[in-house]
Amino acid sequence: MTVAQIIAAIALAGWVWLAAARGMYWRTNIRLPAAPDPIAWPSVAVVIPARDELAVLPTTLPTVVGQDYLGRISITLVDDGSTDGTGSAVVVRWPEVAVVDPGVPDDGWAGKLWALRAGVATVVGSDEDPVDYFLFTDADIAHEPDSLSGLVRAAEAGELDLVSQMARLRVQSGWERLVVPAFVYFFALLYPFRWSNRPRHRTAAAAGGCTLIRRTALERAGGLDAIRDAVIDDVALAKAVKRSGGRTFLGLADHVTSIRPYPRLDTLWQMVARSAFAQLKRSVTLLAGTVVGLAVMFWVPVVALVVGAAVGDVGTVALGAAGYGLMAALFVPMLRYYRLSPLLALALPFTATLYLGMTVDSAVQHFRGRGASWKGRTYHATRDANPPQPSKSSS
Repeated sequence: MTVAQIIAAIALAGWVWLAAARGMYWRTNIRLPAAPDPIAWPSVAVVIPARDELAVLPTTLPTVVGQDYLGRISITLVDDGSTDGTGSAVVVRWPEVAVVDPGVPDDGWAGKLWALRAGVATVVGSDEDPVDYFLFTDADIAHEPDSLSGLVRAAEAGELDLVSQMARLRVQSGWERLVVPAFVYFFALLYPFRWSNRPRHRTAAAAGGCTLIRRTALERAGGLDAIRDAVIDDVALAKAVKRSGGRTFLGLADHVTSIRPYPRLDTLWQMVARSAFAQLKRSVTLLAGTVVGLAVMFWVPVVALVVGAAVGDVGTVALGAAGYGLMAALFVPMLRYYRLSPLLALALPFTATLYLGMTVDSAVQHFRGRGASWKGRTYHATRDANPPQPSKSSS
């Protein structure tokens, strides 16, 4: 074999390994399991952290208030330092929703977790009858009327401590169609859902936009204090629950959607870059490995196909085409989930290059002391998806 054929064969072998041995991450059939109604519907406290969300709440909050749920439900919106009148608008338009001001985050706290903690503390402190579940949902998330009932059915029937759904994100603009499905695809590659859903597997993940968690499981895991500085708070929460003996579930959503727009590349870039380096545990070694790995896996098949055709090397062409074809085929299920053309899979090498740029930029910002930035806040967290061993403290 020529050197070109060997390199192309390595890339193809890598894709074969991912297809067969990475928890079938590329499949999109993991959905909330159907389950019967519980004998008695447990109580649920919905906590919504919101920072400058006046533009989306008129669309999303009514879907939470209007849940067709037979049990006791309360809704708390935590107005996390908004400057657009978010809290005032909610008080006027939705009086049934409690609005909480969490104050300025203490040192060492990520803003969203500080807001969630305030919401949890308000519910626990004001309710003589302890709530059974918390639903943490983001302000941009819209729920179909049976969303909460489905989450509770699955938790009760499966004796699950945490049930989370990856909301279907918006894919209306050209950049959204190109980048968003790959965002979910790469997340599943990092945290295969099937592995995460196995009680004894070390992989654990959740989607912060829609997470139902038992109150007792949250307390057993050490409360939100245990993950207070996590930028990737959803993964950190799932890990904390799993480490404390809890059972978790993560799947793709059919009844939960995000309406937040990302019309331009810079908005998508910021969304990814704020946590990309944290995903790599802020390790330069892992960053270097990611750069090399992305180059080999995503660009070697394309280059082999083109160069092989140019020089008439049939073996290199065959290996490159096989690698490129398998790469695209593994991405097609995610495109179908988002109801997009399978032809977009051919652009995956370009999209992967964008993600590589976002990850490198995330590392550069970290080493410049800017940390992860979101909505005017910069986080200098030291721990993300690796919370300490749970204690008996609560949120």
